[in-house]
Amino acid sequence: MGDDPSSGSRLRISIVDARGRPLRRGRLAGWLAAAAPRRAHGAVTVALVSDALVRRLNRDYRGVDRPTDVLSFPARQTVRLQAPPAKGYLGDIVIARGVADRQARRAGHSPQTEHCILALHGLLHLLGYDHEIDDGRMARVERRLRRRSGLPAGLIEREARA
Repeated sequence: MGDDPSSGSRLRISIVDARGRPLRRGRLAGWLAAAAPRRAHGAVTVALVSDALVRRLNRDYRGVDRPTDVLSFPARQTVRLQAPPAKGYLGDIVIARGVADRQARRAGHSPQTEHCILALHGLLHLLGYDHEIDDGRMARVERRLRRRSGLPAGLIEREARA
């Protein structure tokens, strides 16, 4: 499966650039749809963008003036990098390419693997999980999904070790 949204799937993933143009990025869309929790239904846009854009979004939406690896924007707060489908739109996941590349090098895996780790983390936020206030619930779900789909340590686990 490529990065085109799958109309027959419970979760439809579009991979785009900062202008909303479709990107072909290996198997990220298909992988994320397969790795997602069973309750995930609808459409999601994953944008692979520059660190500068993520820094601006992080500053504008979170008040933090630095780039971060991944941001999630639920449908009610979406940055609309692509026209959302008519119904069932969960929101946008925005991944900083440069930050992801550096994290992949430090972790000893490919940028594609890092994109999967970040996309899964972002999707869980779109589904309402929040690791900052949920007493480890999101971390447990992320760990289970990560193991099931063959990913190395998840984002929350890495942050806990740092």
